[in-house]
Amino acid sequence: MNNLAAKLSPEQYENNFAEIHPPFSHNSAVAEANRCLYCYDSPCTKACPTHIDIPAFIKKIASGNLLGSAKTILESNWSALTCAKACPVQVLCEGACVYNDKEEPAIQIGRLQRFAIDNYFKSGMPKLFSPKEKNGKSVGVIGSGPAGLACAAELSLLGYKVTIYEANKIPGGLNTWGIAPYKTRQADSLKEVELVKSFGVEIKTEILVGKTISFEKLSKTHDAVFIGIGLGESTNLKIPGEELNGVVNAIDFIEEVKKEKWDSVKVGKRVAVIGAGNTSIDAATESKRLGADEVMILYRRSREEMSAYDFEFELAKNDGVIFHFLTAPKRIIGNSSVEGIECTKMKLGEPDEKGKRKPIEIPGSEFVMPVDMVIKAIGQSAKTKFLNSITGLQVENGRVVVNPDNYQTGNEKVFAGGDCINGGKEVVNAAYDGKMAAHGIDGYLNKTAL
Repeated sequence: MNNLAAKLSPEQYENNFAEIHPPFSHNSAVAEANRCLYCYDSPCTKACPTHIDIPAFIKKIASGNLLGSAKTILESNWSALTCAKACPVQVLCEGACVYNDKEEPAIQIGRLQRFAIDNYFKSGMPKLFSPKEKNGKSVGVIGSGPAGLACAAELSLLGYKVTIYEANKIPGGLNTWGIAPYKTRQADSLKEVELVKSFGVEIKTEILVGKTISFEKLSKTHDAVFIGIGLGESTNLKIPGEELNGVVNAIDFIEEVKKEKWDSVKVGKRVAVIGAGNTSIDAATESKRLGADEVMILYRRSREEMSAYDFEFELAKNDGVIFHFLTAPKRIIGNSSVEGIECTKMKLGEPDEKGKRKPIEIPGSEFVMPVDMVIKAIGQSAKTKFLNSITGLQVENGRVVVNPDNYQTGNEKVFAGGDCINGGKEVVNAAYDGKMAAHGIDGYLNKTAL
């Protein structure tokens, strides 16, 4: 990459990556908690994928029982701090709040959850849960992201010996490496890792299953195995110039930013991000906050079709990110490094049987934009080579097929959850999958023992 953005001062970096949702003070939290109507049918609880008893934990904040509040939250969600900060609450719990119907501000559930969980960690993680006596059985968990951690925590409390196998040197998966730092920092994720370890879970890092250790050996070592490896393979653009210096994957770029060594992250002066999902928004806003002069998002469909949430879209616009809708890249231009990107204008065809309108290239509409960095953010796929090597495992459309009742795969000893089965949803969905899979494993092993 020839043209790098100018370096900022340490103070500017810290300011740019400061939390977008600051924590409540004690008085503010209590005041907000007392606004809650404690609805009998709890639409907020129904809207939460982990079904936290939201009125109960808020009531405990109002009454001063902060540890009780934290326990209520953690009983449902082992990634509670990450979710409190990074969950799309506007479309989940807060989006379901009855105050929306009254045209009044929804209860700030996410910030209240953070208040309770922050207090729990600041208090030194006092013991709230007592594991059952060890039952002599063990479970291997592949991946230490939100699904793997939730599965491990739940199984350990149920009396199993649990070992997590993590390929990275630092555990936490998506929570540690894949969320923009102005939403949540690595330190938050590592607190959740320590909580799970406190239940007796062993985490072995820098262990790549299938390479460092064979899946067959791991399977023979344990009575059951949970796969929570997320999505690891970025989708290629399949256009000329993709091999040029300055073309990077969004996931790799975000991982570099998450190391929080801001001045060492390479970012261009003019950056083009391809794709319009939440990951592309993170990559674009991070580029801008790292000092890029101009950042644009290119998307071949219209604003209505983009998968990023509305509040993410507004965040990017407020950061000065430029959106080029109905625009598709044709080739990346440059000698050894990126110098520009040739695009074509698109139009949407008639809706198909699913109601989706296919983008169609407009002949003769090609144009070139000068850029010195291209970030690919058009999605990820499952690690199909590894998954296909496991006997009995079925993979369809890049997703591991599981029984929705117990998360068991076609191999009765193997269970799975998180992004590798849902194609890439929220942290909260992965946390729910991991917990429910743990109970599926418990049911399977108890039946096996009978």
